[in-house]
Amino acid sequence: MARIDLDLAHAYKPNPQRDEDYALLPLKMSFEDGGAYALLGPSGCGKTTMLNIISGLVTPSHGTVKFDGRDVTRLSPQERNIAQVFQFPVIYDTMTVAENLAFPLRNRRVPADKIKQRVGAIAEMLEMSGQLNTRAAGLSADAKQKISLGRGLVREDVSAVLFDEPLTVIDPHLKWQLRRKLKQIHHELKLTLVYVTHDQVEALTFADKVVVMTRGRAVQVGTASELFERPQHTFVGNFIGSPGMNFLKAKAQADGIVVGGHLLRSASRPQLHEAGELTLGVRPEYVQLAQPNQADALPAKVQKAQDIGTYWLLTATSGDAVIRARLSPEARTPQVGDDVWLNVLGSHTCFYKNEELIA
Repeated sequence: MARIDLDLAHAYKPNPQRDEDYALLPLKMSFEDGGAYALLGPSGCGKTTMLNIISGLVTPSHGTVKFDGRDVTRLSPQERNIAQVFQFPVIYDTMTVAENLAFPLRNRRVPADKIKQRVGAIAEMLEMSGQLNTRAAGLSADAKQKISLGRGLVREDVSAVLFDEPLTVIDPHLKWQLRRKLKQIHHELKLTLVYVTHDQVEALTFADKVVVMTRGRAVQVGTASELFERPQHTFVGNFIGSPGMNFLKAKAQADGIVVGGHLLRSASRPQLHEAGELTLGVRPEYVQLAQPNQADALPAKVQKAQDIGTYWLLTATSGDAVIRARLSPEARTPQVGDDVWLNVLGSHTCFYKNEELIA
């Protein structure tokens, strides 16, 4: 296990001049020894590039990679002692499950009794103990990927285990089981794990900390609660949550916040006055129905009222702005076309300038 420190940038083309030329813009980041991290973001944001730089499959065009303070920037994956699990199964079909799991240990001349013990422990964790003597060729894609996961986890001495969207080929129901199992394995083995995904549910349920990425930038590193409650960037607010955060153009003044020409009266917030034009962000979970003409509420017209089962999703418009609210099933649910008043100010409301959170 190792602490991993990145201080780098990467471009696949020579002489990058603009931000668009970089696959990874300049960043400084640390992954603590024994931590479970997820790299989360849309396709093309730089997640896999960062993972491959950590593993040694890609050498950064600028900067350094350090493991426990040692510069490993030019070292191979083998020299870094990395285990990596890819998107699709990488196994030996002619071998049994047990032989596949044992292969990384046999290559390192681990004693046979230790191999047997370790293979048995990992197979039990992955619920494959009954398939140890089965040829891998006859197994389903789900089972083959479980073998790949097991091969990544079987070595106790690795600096880190890296996962590149490993559950893509897994049945949806089994995905939930494997995420839970990986979390359990992390708590038991205390390995440094870095997990790439574009699925926020996977990231937030697996990782202790999530690195949210967009356009080659790591815009926030935080726990699930931090990403949900205080997104540091509008991209995080939009990407995390279902649906994402509401964003409304606003302006702060001494007696409140002006949104769409409506003054929402509230306590003065001096730190906002200097920002001038800004963006108000509030999650649908924290938008509440208010009394008509309430001083701190915004008038709106209902466009949709969807029964999701555990909540109602209300979509309303106020001028050019679209506002979504998640209401409890017991709440009075307005109908399409109704005029409503919505409370968008509160302790959970965030304010942004140039897409960055105002402290």
